[in-house]
Amino acid sequence: MKNYLIALALFGLTLAMRDQSIAVKGRLVCGPKAAANVRVKLWEEDSGPDPDDLLDQGYTDSNGEFHLKGGTAELTPIDPIFKVYHDCDDGIKPGSRKVRFGLPKKYITEGKVPKQVFDIGVINLETVFYEEGREMIVSKRALPDDDHDD
Repeated sequence: MKNYLIALALFGLTLAMRDQSIAVKGRLVCGPKAAANVRVKLWEEDSGPDPDDLLDQGYTDSNGEFHLKGGTAELTPIDPIFKVYHDCDDGIKPGSRKVRFGLPKKYITEGKVPKQVFDIGVINLETVFYEEGREMIVSKRALPDDDHDD
């Protein structure tokens, strides 16, 4: 009987989980120049034993623009976080600067596909952000080799 109640409770929790999604777009600059090929990630951060969920990741384009979207199933409203890993105005320090932005909950939509996009605007990465961190290993996107013709 005890095992049955535990199974029933777990089944109920599974049904209570709901798909939620969010999207964010914007443009990154480093002073007057576009911040191209900058690593960006969209996370759903959890407190407690539930691990954080990587919703999407990518790189800014040659104009510094990005668009990320993703979702997950959670019991409670998701806590979306946008992270940027960059070397703007960083000198020769090891690793990359890591900046976190909390995204407004009103842009969270029900379902696996976001119905709206939060436009975070233009962010100048020269800014010194409060509680900025460092990430020692940040994968870099391989850029096309323009030195030779194929």
